[in-house]
Amino acid sequence: MDDSKVAGGKVKKPGKRGRKPAKIDLKAKLERSRQSARECRARKKLRYQYLEELVSSRERAICALREELDMYKQWCTAMDQGKIPSEIKALLSGEEPSKPQQNSNKLTKAAKADTNNHSPFTMFAWNVVIMMD
Repeated sequence: MDDSKVAGGKVKKPGKRGRKPAKIDLKAKLERSRQSARECRARKKLRYQYLEELVSSRERAICALREELDMYKQWCTAMDQGKIPSEIKALLSGEEPSKPQQNSNKLTKAAKADTNNHSPFTMFAWNVVIMMD
């Protein structure tokens, strides 16, 4: 027991700690590494596809919102000139808009949803119409 130490009833031998390296077949290790790299590339490709689709959908949403904003700007300039756009009249009366526009689906859905529960824009439009009378 010259070379070994006794601690807590256990005999420890000098040398390296931890697990001894197992004899791993080098070819199997390389194949596992290649397979892992293939899977990593596949995950990366899927992640990039998902992000590209996300970006394109957000860009489409931005374009739609810009068109809607332009439409609202046109409505505001018309109301500043004392004219009430037919789309606003249709929204206020609960009818379908007479002129179909690119965002007419959004407007008709909003008009249907707002028959009992009026949106802030509808309330704003009513106030403008009342002030013009």
